[in-house]
Amino acid sequence: MKETRIHFQWSEKTPQARFGTGVSLHSHTLHSHESLDFIYRIAKNCAAVGWALRRGEARYEYLHGTPLDLRRGWWTPPLAPQDAYSVEFDQISSMGLAPIVSLTDHDDIKAPMSLQAIEVSRNIPVSVEWTVPFMNTFFHLGVHNIPTSRALATMDRLKAFTERPTDSELHAILAGFHSEPGMLTIFNHPLWDEMGIGPEQHRTSALAFLSQYGENLHAVELNGLRPWRENASVIRMARELAKPVISGGDRHALEPNATLNLTNARDFAEFAAEIRDGWSDVLIASHYRTAHATRIFHNILDVLRTYENHGLGWTKWSDRVFYTLDDGATASLAQLWGDRPPLSVGVFAGFMHFAGQPRMQYALRAAALGAENVLL
Repeated sequence: MKETRIHFQWSEKTPQARFGTGVSLHSHTLHSHESLDFIYRIAKNCAAVGWALRRGEARYEYLHGTPLDLRRGWWTPPLAPQDAYSVEFDQISSMGLAPIVSLTDHDDIKAPMSLQAIEVSRNIPVSVEWTVPFMNTFFHLGVHNIPTSRALATMDRLKAFTERPTDSELHAILAGFHSEPGMLTIFNHPLWDEMGIGPEQHRTSALAFLSQYGENLHAVELNGLRPWRENASVIRMARELAKPVISGGDRHALEPNATLNLTNARDFAEFAAEIRDGWSDVLIASHYRTAHATRIFHNILDVLRTYENHGLGWTKWSDRVFYTLDDGATASLAQLWGDRPPLSVGVFAGFMHFAGQPRMQYALRAAALGAENVLL
């Protein structure tokens, strides 16, 4: 019987011993644009951040004569493509498996395209995390193994759809992907309410999306950076819809993906055929059991670190945060504010740096919940 099987790295049975290949899906490089609007959500629930945000907005408008809108800002993950590839490659190699790594930046394929020019990563698939507006929200689809000869034209089409979505065009695009036997189209973190419309509304929209387009979606994602309660709901939803569950680590910083796929496929096309046929073996890595809040905290610390050897010379965190000005030009936070970033962002970054001190980290770990209760 075709099925998804979930394996745990901490199991005494050493699940990866029966497989020859490990697959890392869904991780990001410095080419990804990550929204800053999460600060608005924090401000709603934290009075200090709300106050600091209002102060920062007032100062920005005083200096620039226009309101500050963090929805026009973004941050970038710290790792260059080759470094991001190595993090995933090395984790899988350490398990005694042959690595297949698929990097998926937001709406951008520069990372895999550049890595195909390097011998060690020549066979990397061209993949992307595509933003798809739908109803009152948006979803992210992992589009893996786009034919290289048509990759640039494909990205032009995907970006055009995101700007002006239509039902007929989405059907046509997804059907086209499905017609390519070596490709995979994955519904990434389907129950994560990124838009903030409310969990029930989001779930309703996700089910409507699957109802309309599910025939051309090959799997739903068990996401390595989402809490187990959400992932368990995704597993139940996938079973009800007779869809395979697939891994997706969603790595943005230094921690390697916490979910992988195990297979005996020799290349990505063979692996894609297995998933399309309904077979998926997902490995949950041991570090997934660390309390979710603790893992997110350490990922944020990694984003805020100074990287002297950054691939584009953006050594400080303020070099890696950007804003679109009224004239359409882009400037980094360091260029806009120098050593005095917006108070809301500065307070957040300052707290994280303080909390990153060894004694504070120990106290925070003690205050956090223990290992995630990962049960099927």
